[in-house]
Amino acid sequence: PWLGAGRIILLEPRRLAARAAARRMAELLGEEPGGTVGYAMRMENRTSARTKILVVTEGVLSRMILDDPELPGVSAVIFDEFHERSLDGDFGLALALDVQGALRPDLRLLVMSATLDGARVARLLSGAPVIESEGRAFPVDIRYDQRSPGTAIEDAMAMAIRTALAEESGSLLAFLPGQREIERTAERLRDRISADTDIVPLYGQLDNKTQDAAIRPSPPGRRKVVLATSIAETSITIDG
Repeated sequence: PWLGAGRIILLEPRRLAARAAARRMAELLGEEPGGTVGYAMRMENRTSARTKILVVTEGVLSRMILDDPELPGVSAVIFDEFHERSLDGDFGLALALDVQGALRPDLRLLVMSATLDGARVARLLSGAPVIESEGRAFPVDIRYDQRSPGTAIEDAMAMAIRTALAEESGSLLAFLPGQREIERTAERLRDRISADTDIVPLYGQLDNKTQDAAIRPSPPGRRKVVLATSIAETSITIDG
């Protein structure tokens, strides 16, 4: 009842995660983004008059509050992945708290994090209740590869990927420092892995379509190797 006709604003710190979250929620409703669930970020907007859940990046939220501090039509603001802590994210929460205290006592604020100290954040939110969720946990097997100082990271990574593909089933996610390392590693893998395995890059300079394709499940009977920068370290799930 408290929501009424208002919107829910969901803050995601990363553009890729914002699009993925909006797409997943829309998919659960049998829709495309831009209907009940939409997203807005710099240079990209998929919303409509029907949008009830709006996923935004940090700068968009700050501009919304600065443009109209009362946040008309907004019933709740959710700050996801708050442990990533950025100037824009902290500024957005400070603005939202100011709006709630001075103009909108009915505005609901929710801060979510997998690792942050919930009690400290609760005190910041005037003693807000802390809700804990276990979520899903998966077994992790850590193996260390002894790389000599003279070995290029691309050579070591390509070798580790080929070994993992031979020993394990499913797809693979590998992290590299930047675009150039990704491109060089991809070159070392081409024609040296099985034909049913796709090599997929994932970094910030790629267009949205290519980024979104990288996190989608592989077609039946195929595997993929996602070569990513830190863009894929948090906030998203790559199936398979």
